[in-house]
Amino acid sequence: MVRHFQDKKISDEVLNTILRTAEKAPSAGFSQGSAFVVIKDIRIKTKLAELQGESEYVKSGFHRWVSEAPAALVACVSEKIYHDRYREPDKLKEDGTEIEWPTPYWFFDIGASCMLIFLAAVDQGLASAFTGVTKVEEVRKLLGIPEHFQPVGVISIGYPDKDVPSPSLKRGRKPWRDFVHFDRW
Repeated sequence: MVRHFQDKKISDEVLNTILRTAEKAPSAGFSQGSAFVVIKDIRIKTKLAELQGESEYVKSGFHRWVSEAPAALVACVSEKIYHDRYREPDKLKEDGTEIEWPTPYWFFDIGASCMLIFLAAVDQGLASAFTGVTKVEEVRKLLGIPEHFQPVGVISIGYPDKDVPSPSLKRGRKPWRDFVHFDRW
């Protein structure tokens, strides 16, 4: 994750390559309920950055990584699309009802799409940062996102510049033994 970008544009070809990679992310039942809004217009990015609380981060010593990035991708997902898909005949349970969702897999799927964007950006010589959307209705209104889609995060993409590292990194990684458990917890 990088929070400072060079003032250098990203070609549409490169952005489309990144997004085509994200399009291949898994989705439960091939529901394909993920979508992205690509923002390059500085006026819209500035409004989005304000909704994302960028000014507070700047006061804390960080750069304007949402508004200064050449592109901001707003990751959205529709729970409705998943329910609609799992009400189709090939996905119904034997009793004719929709499955129970022990986990909201639509959030897993949009996360997988975002991870592919991060990796594809690196493959293109770029860097990225993620901020979660907390002002859902305001972001939805700003970008004209349909009601059944939830904006979950903003991915800033650009060519990396000298960055101010997050103080959270001082925590270090937790021990491997606490991360991976073989055969049993």
